[in-house]
Amino acid sequence: MEASSGAHYWARKLIAMGFDARIIAAHLVSPYRSQGKTGKNDANDASAICEAASRPTMNFVAVKSVSQQGMLCVHRLREGMKTERTACINRIRGLLAEFGIVVPQSPERLRKVLSEIIEDAENELSGLARLVITQAQTQWRELDEHIDWCDERIAAHVKDDEQVKRATQLIGIGPVTASAVVATVGDFKQFKNGSQFGAWLGLTPSQNSSGGKNNLGGITKRGDMYVRTLLVQAARSAVLTAHRRNDPISKWMQQLREKSGWQKAAVALANKNARILWALMTKSQCFDAHHVSVNPGLVTAKLMPQACV
Repeated sequence: MEASSGAHYWARKLIAMGFDARIIAAHLVSPYRSQGKTGKNDANDASAICEAASRPTMNFVAVKSVSQQGMLCVHRLREGMKTERTACINRIRGLLAEFGIVVPQSPERLRKVLSEIIEDAENELSGLARLVITQAQTQWRELDEHIDWCDERIAAHVKDDEQVKRATQLIGIGPVTASAVVATVGDFKQFKNGSQFGAWLGLTPSQNSSGGKNNLGGITKRGDMYVRTLLVQAARSAVLTAHRRNDPISKWMQQLREKSGWQKAAVALANKNARILWALMTKSQCFDAHHVSVNPGLVTAKLMPQACV
């Protein structure tokens, strides 16, 4: 079936009945529609899905479990609350500006002086305007409480899930990013290697190559936008503070930043973290910033799973 709302639910039901249910991303189905973009209907879509599913190289969407979807609900709620909080803060600023009251652009600065502004009898705020801003302030506090509740659920996920614990050990990955990656991916063994996982997240360069000439552009930005955004934002913070650390990865980040700029260095670190994540999850090992890669063909002893502290 095509990936859509409820697709994972129906896939789980069909698997429970003994079927081999597969989910295909919508952008991989549309090229197989015989009528093109103008011939979209249920019959043509069904035919395109069957044609796409028969391709030997087709990449399918892994069916998410109930627990995965439940954790992702927390992340979606948190993102929605963050958007609403930003809108609420901007609304308060706009209302105050109508009366000539301008506060420096920082939520913390506004939070500190907002109560004083409401109580200040010398400004030009009318009685009704004060009531409105008080209601907006109450909404702001409620949104903060909702976000704190989501953060508590994410912290519990980090505490209870061994994979999330491993992910938080990486440089530039915090609890929110680690929880989101594990909840989104689930089984990391569905990817052949770390490079494929990075490509699935859209962190690899796009190509327009022909005749043996390679032309690489910006990253493809395919895959889950939320997880990719978290990885890049976390990597950006790590790159900007790389000069404070002395491990090999931080030194590499600092050199790449000086050579190509901090933005490209952040994307490169996000891709590197994706590859490291795949290795940690598939081999059940803990992160070691001083690890040196070894050719798998030269390894004779089997590495045993480690528990991360």
